[in-house]
Amino acid sequence: MTRVKTIVGIDLGTTNSLVGVLQAGQPVLLPNALGERLTPSAVAVDDDGSLLVGAAAKARAATHPESAALAFKRDMGTDATLRLGDREMSPVDLSALVLRALVKDAEEALGHPIDEAVITVPAYFGDAQRQATRDAGAIAGLTVERIVNEPTAAALAYGLHHLERELTAVVIDLGGGTFDVTVLEIMEGVIEIRASAGDARLGGEDFTDAILTLLADRARESHGLDADAPKIRARLREAAERAKRQLSEVDRAELLLPSLAGRDVAFDLTRADVERAWAPLLARLRDPIRRALRDARLAPTDVDEVLMVGGASRTPCVVALAVELFGKRPHTELHPDEAVAQGAAIQAGLKAGDEAVDDLVVTDVAPFTMGISSGTKMGTRVVSGLFSPILERGTVIPASRVERFFTLEDGQTQLQVEVFQGEHSLCKDNQKLGEMLVTQLPHRRAGEAWVDVRFTYDLNGILEVEATVMDTGRVSHLVLERRPGKLSATQIERAREAMTRIKFHPRDSLPNRTALARADALYVETSGYERELLGQALGRLRAALETQDAALIDPAREALNALVAQLRSR
Repeated sequence: MTRVKTIVGIDLGTTNSLVGVLQAGQPVLLPNALGERLTPSAVAVDDDGSLLVGAAAKARAATHPESAALAFKRDMGTDATLRLGDREMSPVDLSALVLRALVKDAEEALGHPIDEAVITVPAYFGDAQRQATRDAGAIAGLTVERIVNEPTAAALAYGLHHLERELTAVVIDLGGGTFDVTVLEIMEGVIEIRASAGDARLGGEDFTDAILTLLADRARESHGLDADAPKIRARLREAAERAKRQLSEVDRAELLLPSLAGRDVAFDLTRADVERAWAPLLARLRDPIRRALRDARLAPTDVDEVLMVGGASRTPCVVALAVELFGKRPHTELHPDEAVAQGAAIQAGLKAGDEAVDDLVVTDVAPFTMGISSGTKMGTRVVSGLFSPILERGTVIPASRVERFFTLEDGQTQLQVEVFQGEHSLCKDNQKLGEMLVTQLPHRRAGEAWVDVRFTYDLNGILEVEATVMDTGRVSHLVLERRPGKLSATQIERAREAMTRIKFHPRDSLPNRTALARADALYVETSGYERELLGQALGRLRAALETQDAALIDPAREALNALVAQLRSR
């Protein structure tokens, strides 16, 4: 029997993640064990030591913040670690757990194993962050040969239905943890990315944090609470997220937090309050938009469509900013939470050679300038640490560029090649990617020996560097050592084996565990009659679970979920 070969597309988000496939020429997003498309990018340790991934983990974070991890995508490509109870895990480990959960859900929905994926990343993710994403995929048991930029994926989702049109569009992608803006053209079935810019540490989480700061200040000043205590802060953060959602719809939000450190606490927030707190964040959105337009050599009036994607793009002041900058209402055809995942599914279909998208062509560009550290001699003094670009941002990729560098000293027989990415003239202000030592240069006078340094940048945003000594033809390849996010094959295999030994909640028990975790989180926030109702419903489900009888468990769970939804909507 021939095994079915399917490549899935995954949007590995800061706040939520999704998985999809291309079926009959259309992207289809696959449900998780709860029947939901969005899987929170959250990991938590349960009371019995087992791991929760997704909605149950996010709900548990509200009541047990010390045993949960959220927004770890922001630390991809760094050596950061996060503690969950007595476990210490890296962002790569945590991302691998989310990817594993998504793949298990996809396998359940499709009915066959999955071992290859296309994964999206922010356009402004650097080389280390992209490598870390691939490592996470490998630990989860996936082959990840293709990494695609999130706004490029959103452009694919939009362009698939508009290939007959000729237009210039801007994709504004404000997700939970990152911000990207991409300028693109659609012409005769070709989606051409003209320019990308962004901020890898700006997103909806920052908007939530700004409200959290407001609530924390009021909790200290008006109620005398220790707003930095983990459980109080977790309650305040949950309230901040609720306020952000409410204030996207109405002008005022009243937040009641019963039994917060032994007392009932209420907050009253207006949209004007939070927009004042968000002013610095909105200012940070402007520069990347202007830079992308400048790199594409376009004025705002040259743009035909503005596409808003990412959950945080719903925020009214973000929409108002887009209207102010472009003079038109943003396009709302794309589902802001799902557009990137739909594009990832289309890209997966392209990679798999799906005939339905044979006529679709997409180009991309390098989001950063990349180069090396160089120096210049002024008399007897050498000025070093200057940034010499080799591959400019906005270059259509894949691309290969070469520049020649000469020795500065008589008899110089080696050259230290330090690779940086960024836009500043001094290397110290840019991000260092790695270095290598080129040796065996011919013994010559200064300026008479040279090395050609070639940068090759592929569609996955992976950079290869080689240096050729021109007299001898000796070639050195860049080996980045001790770089966070670049795991060896042995390390990946060891991490994969460790994952198989971790105790996970069975997939079929997740709806029950998630219902309990969501209700427990709400129980903390309620009081009086509502709390009594919740307690009774929780008790009924827990009693039903003791019987292990689905005929009792399923109705109790559905009743609890309905009650939670009803109380949340008030």
